[in-house]
Amino acid sequence: MALVSASVSQASNSGLALEDYSIYNQLSDDELLALAIERSLTNSPSLSGNQNQPGNQSSASRGETSGGLSSLRTGQPNGPNRANPPQNQPPEGAAAQYSSHNPPADKLFNPKNFSGTVSHFITGQGKRMVAYRKHDGALVHVCPEPEEEDGPLFAAIKKGDVRQVRALVGQEHSQMSSKPGWMAIHEAARHGQEACLNVLLTGKGQGMINMRTAQDQTALLLAVSYTHAACARLLLERGADTELMNKDRETPLYKACEEDNAEIVAMLLNHGASVNVHCNQGWTPLQEAVCRNNVEICEMLVQAGARLTPANVYGISPLFTAAQSGQVATLRFLIKQGADVDSQATDGATALYEATKNGHAKIVELLLSQKADANKASKRGLLPLHIAAQNGDDILVPMLIPATTKARIRRAGISPLHVAAEYNMDDVLELLIQADFDVNAQLSHEHSKLYEDHRTTALYFSVANNNVDAVRMLLEAGADPNLDLFNPLLVAVRGGCMETVTLLVEHGADVNAYLATHPTTFPATVLFAMKYLSMLKYILDSGCDALACFRCVHGSSPHPPMKLNHFERDEMRYTELNMTELTARHCVQFCEMVSIPSMCRWAGPIIDVLLDYVGRVKLCSRLQEHLDSYPDWHPIKVRATTTPPLMQMCRLRIRQVVGVQRLRRLKTLPLPGSLLRFLVYKEVLDAGGTLGGDAGSSQQEPTWPPQTPT
Repeated sequence: MALVSASVSQASNSGLALEDYSIYNQLSDDELLALAIERSLTNSPSLSGNQNQPGNQSSASRGETSGGLSSLRTGQPNGPNRANPPQNQPPEGAAAQYSSHNPPADKLFNPKNFSGTVSHFITGQGKRMVAYRKHDGALVHVCPEPEEEDGPLFAAIKKGDVRQVRALVGQEHSQMSSKPGWMAIHEAARHGQEACLNVLLTGKGQGMINMRTAQDQTALLLAVSYTHAACARLLLERGADTELMNKDRETPLYKACEEDNAEIVAMLLNHGASVNVHCNQGWTPLQEAVCRNNVEICEMLVQAGARLTPANVYGISPLFTAAQSGQVATLRFLIKQGADVDSQATDGATALYEATKNGHAKIVELLLSQKADANKASKRGLLPLHIAAQNGDDILVPMLIPATTKARIRRAGISPLHVAAEYNMDDVLELLIQADFDVNAQLSHEHSKLYEDHRTTALYFSVANNNVDAVRMLLEAGADPNLDLFNPLLVAVRGGCMETVTLLVEHGADVNAYLATHPTTFPATVLFAMKYLSMLKYILDSGCDALACFRCVHGSSPHPPMKLNHFERDEMRYTELNMTELTARHCVQFCEMVSIPSMCRWAGPIIDVLLDYVGRVKLCSRLQEHLDSYPDWHPIKVRATTTPPLMQMCRLRIRQVVGVQRLRRLKTLPLPGSLLRFLVYKEVLDAGGTLGGDAGSSQQEPTWPPQTPT
């Protein structure tokens, strides 16, 4: 196209690189054209020379259009940059050089003599434009679409000139507009000109009273839509049909309710308008009145025979509409008239459910006082209490708890505790715990399989969200930390949250938890804690089996190549597998795990920590290779190959006698404080000034020093 070449030339002359082009570069030529013309209409062109000459005016108009299009391509606000004019400007007075194939015309464009194609389009600001093109597609001229001039009769109607209307009404074709189907009576009803409408309806005009526009609108429908009560009364008295609908199947009564006009509603009802007609969406006039909380119109419609039960295409009844939109007055009226408070929409939601979802406390209170059933679930299986918990509404939750049965919640397969924990609604979680909801309730299989890790408890949700306060509340209320397929302790360890790990361990979480879907020969807690040495030491202090890390099936013999793939090694996704698949899978050994690229640099420090919690062990050939790879790790290898000190052997024996269960609750054991610190490798000075504990240990102090029981 010519305009495209013009824009490229403009850009190259301005010295703009390709990356300087704006987002307008993504627009089509027609869209760019529309925007450029819109700018040319809003910004008057600055012309040099005599602006009154016809040739100069046409050139300026066309030049402004081309410049606007180029400015869109280059991202400039209005043609070339005023602050940085383009180089190689032609000398003043020189002939203009045009890169476009359509240079400015010398004569004004005359659309009457044009023989090409004409297209119409609308700009972004709603302006109607006309584009004239040659048969080969080249643009010739663009201009605003000429406005349609009103005929004398329509002009007189707008002014309300009754005398002029009476004089023109008998002329042939005077009552027709250029708009398809638009007649003089429509114009009078649209502008509320009652006197002019009365003149138009006399004599032969009476037969046009029910004529429709292109949108199937009658004069009565237009008068009602624009709330012209006087015109509507005149049309009804002259016999206008109250049942004729527009293309959306909306009757005049429906539009009157939509406009919230009680006067016109009464007028239409007195002339026999039907009250139970549905529009395309299935709505009735009553639902429109309910939506606007107009009790007066609702009363008139019900007295005229409006039904309370009809539903729209979504199964929504008028009472549901009142609850959904929070209209207390109309809801109370409908209940008084006998509407069903437990009616359900297509998706199974009740009025109580919808009012809860939208947070309408007064509506919920009114429905509950009318014995609305809080145990009716939606098709998703959720009750109103679930939705209130999800929204964290601590006002509605106490109202719904007494109305909801525990048996119905168990049948739903999901507890409100799950929802509150998932969305971190701690206040609601506390209310539900105080209401004695089961903190160990588990998701049904249908709900659990929606999560990749197949979580089942509310505690898991809180741990996964790293919500320490919620974890503490659930554990103190008696939540079991070992119910999920993937232990919540592993989630906390993997996330590196020491506070959550401590809470879970102190409340009985299994420090020797394994991954059923990714079997290993050593506890999975060690697997996830290897990147956090302080956390690894805490897990080992709490009784984690460190000896399992040194059991290798290959021993001192050469190890075969590792069979771990990237999926097993790094992603650690948790899917449900049957036992046959589990036994057939390769069990990962500790020496294999520390050999992956992301962990091999930490093999020495990790082995050094583990050696504090084992007696005499024999390193396999792969672990020895790791310790030989760095000179600084030589002391660790020496330590692993020598007999442990007697102090360490005594400590390990005492820890073995105490047991894993008691080590988790070490603070509560009736043992001397020095012995408790000794069991967790806390180095202290005794009364004689010597070190109590393992002076040869290379590890730092644990992150949580146990307190001496009182």
